[in-house]
Amino acid sequence: METLSAKVELRGLSQIFFGEREVVALESVSLAIPAGRFVSLIGPSGCGKSTIFNILAGLQRPTKGAVFIDGENVTGHIGVVGYMLQKDLLLPWRTVLDNIILGMEIRGVPVREARARSLPYLYKYGLGGFENQYPATLSGGMRQRAALLRTLLYDCEIILLDEPFGALDAQTRVRMQEWLLQIWADFRKTIIFVTHDVDEAVYLSDEIYVMSPRPGRLKEHFEVTLERPRPRRIVNSAAFAAYREHCLELLSHDAPEESAAA
Repeated sequence: METLSAKVELRGLSQIFFGEREVVALESVSLAIPAGRFVSLIGPSGCGKSTIFNILAGLQRPTKGAVFIDGENVTGHIGVVGYMLQKDLLLPWRTVLDNIILGMEIRGVPVREARARSLPYLYKYGLGGFENQYPATLSGGMRQRAALLRTLLYDCEIILLDEPFGALDAQTRVRMQEWLLQIWADFRKTIIFVTHDVDEAVYLSDEIYVMSPRPGRLKEHFEVTLERPRPRRIVNSAAFAAYREHCLELLSHDAPEESAAA
């Protein structure tokens, strides 16, 4: 992959946590992601996936290494990526619409303008008619839709999704995966996705990075060349099964250490 064309680069990231004992969470992690790609990180618990996200989001400075976006060093900078955690973190006292515009408000967009810009997206992506409801009235899948729209409308070109569907039931999770691919195709953001679900990673991704147990290193990187748009029936194909088996083989070679910061 051509480093010069990368939208996002991690160069030699290492992270050590100091406390009662020294924990090496990441060791010399480098990757390069072109613009508009859907990339997944998979690996055992405690391998440093969420640590990478915290560094990318500027919430944590690495012990060594740097983060580059469009060739500019943005290590430690907050607000250059959109970041969605597994929990939707919707504000219970705000309506669905006013939750979705929160990022735009933070960026200084007037409330009336932000609402006008956001409302068509609610109707296009399955939340039409719920704009004046409060989060407590929504299903888990609808809450995740609202949280993802809020992240996308924050208007960053790079979106970090940390196991956003991990708490959903199997049927809702399938629907959300299909919905995410639709919205990604429309917005064409660069998405970096963390999941423990190998099938989810293969179904969604253009590329997959497989990480080793702690200290987290990049074990292997490969492209997923399944057709786009990606129909659900593809999960029953021989090509899909081959990617799944390759991921599972890579993950089965090492056992993760006990407890670690992911």
